[in-house]
Amino acid sequence: MKMQLIILISLFVIGAIAGKYSKEMNEQKASDKNDNQVEFRIAKLNQVWEKAIRLAPVRLSELHSDLKIQEKDELQWKKLKAEGLDEDGEREAKLRRNFNIILAKYGMDGKKDTRALDSNRLKDHDVKDGDTFDDPRLDKLWNKAKTSGKFSDEELQTLQREFHHHKDKINEYNIVMDTVSRTEEIHKNVISPLEGDMKEHVVHKKHADLKQRMRDLNQGFERLRKITHEGYSADSEFKEPRVIELWEMAKRSNLTEVELDSLKEELRHFETKVEKHQHYQEQLELSHQKLRHVEALGDEEHIMRNKEKYNALAEKAREMGYKMKKHLQDLTNKISQNGLQHNEL
Repeated sequence: MKMQLIILISLFVIGAIAGKYSKEMNEQKASDKNDNQVEFRIAKLNQVWEKAIRLAPVRLSELHSDLKIQEKDELQWKKLKAEGLDEDGEREAKLRRNFNIILAKYGMDGKKDTRALDSNRLKDHDVKDGDTFDDPRLDKLWNKAKTSGKFSDEELQTLQREFHHHKDKINEYNIVMDTVSRTEEIHKNVISPLEGDMKEHVVHKKHADLKQRMRDLNQGFERLRKITHEGYSADSEFKEPRVIELWEMAKRSNLTEVELDSLKEELRHFETKVEKHQHYQEQLELSHQKLRHVEALGDEEHIMRNKEKYNALAEKAREMGYKMKKHLQDLTNKISQNGLQHNEL
């Protein structure tokens, strides 16, 4: 009996110590988390973020927004999977593809960016010194616009943003094409006829996405060509390329006049958000340049003050960038889904 009592007391003490140790370990993990300033709840996203320090401030801010959206989508997918949804793995495949696109977009996929020189891509040409947009058609149009005398300085800046946006869309198309090509190799290894049908369905959707992106690119280039030849009309609805793209997409869908009017108002609010975000990005870049200048002088007090200002601006730019990109994603989905519903009717 005495021996049993000793054993029970020993077990109680060990349990108490284990509980205390476990609590301390959890607190230590939380403390480590705060010390290391972990940005994301998903490990692979943190790994990307930690390796991204070399990026320029504005690119770093853009990456942060993309990773935040990726994190939100992945956490939603985990809930769906836990509920037994996404049986065909289509959502998971899309998430993996989006993650690969982010890596390639910011040059973090471990590959040299040879897309501009790849003749089996959208641009079949050699990159030449002095090419503003790495694409002969865009360069030719831009040079024509600059010398046409049809644009004010402000309109030229707006047009230049449209050209850069189109160039980014071309790069994104090429990245998506790369990821589709790579995943198709995996889909060739079919285990069962049923699995083969599912994989075929996923591949078909990816090709449909590529075709839609190509159509959007062609329509975007035609818009640039038209503006270059005719100039901006006095009744142009919007100035920001992403907003213009959404409005053009909406007009091509079968939305009613009432729905278009409602969307136009929402796009005006979104354009204000885009312009504000762009302003913060410009301020962030200027703040970074000033910080580097102060660091070169070596004045610790000035360095600390400027670093605080820079960090505050960086945080604000990231916050606004996420909200802006999330709003862009929501608007794109809204227009696509509504357009599809009307087309089906």
